[in-house]
Amino acid sequence: MSGRWPFLPPRPDTIRHRLIFALDVESFAESEELVKLLAKEVGVFKVGKQLFLHSGPEVVRMIHRHGGDVFLDLKFHDIPHTVAKAGAEAARLGVRFFDLHASGSFEMMERTHAEVVRVCRREGIRRPKILAVTVLTSLGKSDLRRVGIEPDVEHQVVRLARLAKRAGMDGVVASPLEIGRIRRECGRSLLIVTPGVRPPSDTRDDQKRVMTPHEAMRAGADYLVIGRPIRDAKDPLAAAREVVADMARGFLSARARPAARA
Repeated sequence: MSGRWPFLPPRPDTIRHRLIFALDVESFAESEELVKLLAKEVGVFKVGKQLFLHSGPEVVRMIHRHGGDVFLDLKFHDIPHTVAKAGAEAARLGVRFFDLHASGSFEMMERTHAEVVRVCRREGIRRPKILAVTVLTSLGKSDLRRVGIEPDVEHQVVRLARLAKRAGMDGVVASPLEIGRIRRECGRSLLIVTPGVRPPSDTRDDQKRVMTPHEAMRAGADYLVIGRPIRDAKDPLAAAREVVADMARGFLSARARPAARA
């Protein structure tokens, strides 16, 4: 790691590109209002099942018109052929990220990667980053046990992360509590996209495994997914800026640690 990091703080415009805002809203009009408001403060807008089923691909095109990038968060999980073809369509939409469930199998992930690479090369389009969802941040050990998964959450997350890396995935979606071990097991090349992030004063909602933006960036996350703490704030713009500032402090702190030990 370069010795310059402890002395040169990261620029806010660099850090903001690591913030993914979850557009978990009910209408196209509401989503566009938020995109227009936050486009200069947020790097990526996450479009999930509710909004995509309501508004369809047009919501992705709308975000692009306003200069934003898209994380298409549909968490594909089906037979390998079906997911591979869905991944190709996500690439054609021009999204920056899309995700699938790592538990869908090694073959599903590998075939999706191969198909997306093939289509993007043939059609001359940007290849999206493919993310593998490990264990949802709403799940705890007892939830896994009820569906027949005996290992603890961290063990299951890391096992799926290793599988995803071997299958050619660009990154994983994992809670902040598993970042450290994923880094140790999978190295720096695997992106870690982290939901379950809340400012210190905010509630956890339905998330069980959470950290603050500062803590998550310090732990080694590449991108943070945050929705309600920004969306439901009295001033969403100020809330987004506060989150980015907290991320920057954590990002800088993480890069200062090696120098501090020297």
